[in-house]
Amino acid sequence: MGNDKAWQDTDVATDFFMVLPMDEGKANEPTEIRMAYDDKNLYLLATFYHNLKGDYYVESLRRDFSFGKNDNFLLFMDPFNNQTTGFSFGANAYGAQWDGTMYNGSTVDLNWDSKWISETTRDEEKWVFEMALPFKSIRYEDGVSEWGINFSRLDLKSTEKSSWTPIPRQLPTASLAHTGTLVWDTPPPSPGLNLSLIPYVLGSVSKDVENNGDADYEVKVGGDVKFSLTSSLNLDLTVNPDFSQVEVDRQITNLDRFELFFPEKRQFFLENGDLFASFGYENIRPFFSRRIGLGVPIQAGARVSGNLNNKWRLGLMDMQTASIDEAGLPSQNFGVLSLQRKVFSRSNIGLLFVNKQSVNYTQENDSLKALYPKFNRNLGLEYNLASSDNLWNGKAFFLKSFSPNETGSGITQASHLEYKSRKWSWRIQEEWVSDDYSAEVGFVPRIGYVNLNGYVGHLFFPKGGKVLSHGPRMNATYYLDEAFDRSDNTSFLQYFVNFRNRSDLMVFVSDDYVKLLSPFDPTRLGIAQLDRGTEHQWNAVGWEYIAKPQSLFTYTFAGRLGGYYLDGNRTSLTAELGYRFQPYVSLSANLNYNRIRLPEPWNTNTFWLIGSEIDVTFTNKLFFANLFQYNEQTKNFNLNSRCQWRYSPASDLFLVYTNNYFIEPFEGRNWGLTLKFTYWFNR
Repeated sequence: MGNDKAWQDTDVATDFFMVLPMDEGKANEPTEIRMAYDDKNLYLLATFYHNLKGDYYVESLRRDFSFGKNDNFLLFMDPFNNQTTGFSFGANAYGAQWDGTMYNGSTVDLNWDSKWISETTRDEEKWVFEMALPFKSIRYEDGVSEWGINFSRLDLKSTEKSSWTPIPRQLPTASLAHTGTLVWDTPPPSPGLNLSLIPYVLGSVSKDVENNGDADYEVKVGGDVKFSLTSSLNLDLTVNPDFSQVEVDRQITNLDRFELFFPEKRQFFLENGDLFASFGYENIRPFFSRRIGLGVPIQAGARVSGNLNNKWRLGLMDMQTASIDEAGLPSQNFGVLSLQRKVFSRSNIGLLFVNKQSVNYTQENDSLKALYPKFNRNLGLEYNLASSDNLWNGKAFFLKSFSPNETGSGITQASHLEYKSRKWSWRIQEEWVSDDYSAEVGFVPRIGYVNLNGYVGHLFFPKGGKVLSHGPRMNATYYLDEAFDRSDNTSFLQYFVNFRNRSDLMVFVSDDYVKLLSPFDPTRLGIAQLDRGTEHQWNAVGWEYIAKPQSLFTYTFAGRLGGYYLDGNRTSLTAELGYRFQPYVSLSANLNYNRIRLPEPWNTNTFWLIGSEIDVTFTNKLFFANLFQYNEQTKNFNLNSRCQWRYSPASDLFLVYTNNYFIEPFEGRNWGLTLKFTYWFNR
């Protein structure tokens, strides 16, 4: 870190603007930001004064904390000046680090980690944050003397969120459309040779109790290589990758007719991951990286991604998986090309090509041919609209799939336009997915439909009082088949109340109609199925209350009461409870209760989903997390314990234990214990 004299000679960024509770003037809580640099690092010193006395609010020392539940500071950088992509770094008041890549103008992916150091100190009047960020840990355009930059502060004692530049309250402070300018005396140094080697070695023991398997012992070696082709374009290589340390998915009670989505958390796929993953919509994704390595080992992979210049971005990925002879699964290659061109101030046009190809394909069994086709390809073109002031956004895209037979060779088209101001917000969207469209490396849970949906909302801002804002929002979604006959629709009216202490209340009433396109068990318990073509309609009411984050005991209560299939009834209650012994221990529990009353043969069924987590952060480098999950719907009890020691920046020692049990009868299914060592070498 720099010495005191060096900080005294730098310019100081002060006079932050208030974003919340209201974006109408300067912040009340004083903030000072100083920056400096040398040929290796960018340095930052931030001082946060506060007028109100009292404890600081933090969850724990856990990395990548929840923004709204911590006194914190965040730095947002746009080193390509495209107001779309960048990096974010920061910390909470007790020193827990935050880092992520930025995309879509304001979204931060916190699953990404990089190599940097920071420290915090505190007293009754202020807290101070210092950081040193190696230039080799980020990507930027070489020779450019100005970057987009902004600073954000959340002070929970005063419930004030502030920003160095003025930002409309309806937008996140991460909005790159509203950054200021960081002017370098001379352009940041060219990183020269930037090579990182990240090897790992692990030992594990596991046992498949359910199938009476013997204990399986394994020693595994592999790793990643990162090499900067330019200051803004990176080559990533992986050999025999392992993702055993990745946090397990949180289980969900699934009463939906379609597949659920779980986000990608594997580090190799994350940097510039938006180039591949953000194409399409949430439920129309031509590429979803979790399809790669699903129940099959990845042998090796390579990826080139980043900015060619301030207008062009490139993503190129190739992954190879092994074969599984017992299942007849051939070795497969996954290739993805993404190209993006900036147009106008912040919009872009994107091209995506995805190819899944079986290698040495000699399949003669017809059933296995249908299960594992020789290839599946997707070609897509997309336009993303983003206005210069971030009030307007939109998208339009077209996809074509290619398969060995006509049943997998279809098209998809969709678009939307959205507007968000302080008081008004609305969105209109349309989708068409043909019944012969196929994206085997994507996430498209529903095909053969036309969808029209949208919403309109308004907020009122009373003068004074405990309520900061309140207002209604009307939502409607209609699904039609390709002959434009209605298959299902949902309409619901919400009312939002946002309190000045940062607690929130939402209530709703809804109307649902479903015409089943395929047989469906409304309990997903395997009891029986409703017939295809049957029609169902019901109404419901519901609510959600989120308590203020300043309390040591935090909670969220949500519920839904109303009808269900076959004129039945469904009651759903959810609670999220948390208690913290800050900054070292955070306890949390997620409770979900469903009671479904239907005619015979289903009758009345109740089931619980319980998730309980103990998160102990001894320091901001030594963590222990223990997660219990009890799911009556899937008859499974899961235990996952993970100890992580970050003994050096971006280098870790993990000890991970997992165990799954049947609930009835209570007996073991499988368990595993893994010890993994990684180290990040830099040149």
